[in-house]
Amino acid sequence: AEGGGLLGSTVASLGDPGRAGFWIETDLADAQGKGRVVDQATGNSVEVELLPLSGDAGSRISLAAMRVLEVGLTDLPTLEVYAF
Repeated sequence: AEGGGLLGSTVASLGDPGRAGFWIETDLADAQGKGRVVDQATGNSVEVELLPLSGDAGSRISLAAMRVLEVGLTDLPTLEVYAF
């Protein structure tokens, strides 16, 4: 499933574990919307809500999304971020 344009790649860390759902807070997104992230190391992907994040501190991704990507919770995966 090809989805949208590539916004760029980012190093992601675990976001707020108390916040449910599939989302990524990233400075690559300038508006909230639907998207997809792909783990460059494994090729695993997951559809997420894109949430704008100001600054250039990398990205924060939800616990649920990290589980689907099969990424360790302390890992810092490099993710390609696509917008739909």
